[in-house]
Amino acid sequence: MKVARYYGSNDIRIEEMPVPEIGPGELLVRIKASGICGSDVMHWYRAGRGPVVLGHEIAGEIAAAGEAVRAFKIGDRIAAAHHVPCNTCHYCLNGHHTVCETLRRTNFFPGGFSEYIRLPEINVDRGVFLLPGEMSYEEATFIEPLACVYRAQRIAGTRTGLSILVIGSGISGLLHIQLARSLGASLVVASDISRYRLETAKRLGADEAVNAEEDVPALFRSINKG
Repeated sequence: MKVARYYGSNDIRIEEMPVPEIGPGELLVRIKASGICGSDVMHWYRAGRGPVVLGHEIAGEIAAAGEAVRAFKIGDRIAAAHHVPCNTCHYCLNGHHTVCETLRRTNFFPGGFSEYIRLPEINVDRGVFLLPGEMSYEEATFIEPLACVYRAQRIAGTRTGLSILVIGSGISGLLHIQLARSLGASLVVASDISRYRLETAKRLGADEAVNAEEDVPALFRSINKG
């Protein structure tokens, strides 16, 4: 199969490698779409980690299922989490899954920028999600970043009637805007220094969009009527 292997920020090579073999409880997934995370393009974050196949915002079709897999079958359209928690440690039981040691150790192989990936048994058990028929593979690549945004707003207590200021209207900011609107926020204001991003924020649901080079707190108070 072909993979896009990262050697450095200006050195990504299309290479061949064997299709992964799966074992009991595992899945082989044919990748249909893989998003590009900010972490995939940050040289300082990736420096010294190559060669590696990146990509973790994935969606695809199950190509093979290992013995004892019951919840999924060949042909199922899925998204999958690259890291999964144990759900039994002190941190998981207290709602802090992101510091679970298992979460840090788990991953699929080799990475989303490949034709196929192998999903380990623990990922199959708690990190595979069937896609609704009306959802495209491209749309499904937003499940992972949207989950990050949802977790943040859950912790922040976003609910009906709140006024929300989103600082920065990049991809995550735009997801925050749309989610806050979906969760019932009464006012959603976006900020950024890019006119293109501000216009996009308005198009995707922000009531107002303000230039971050101005006095944003004062503008927000004014828009929010004090």
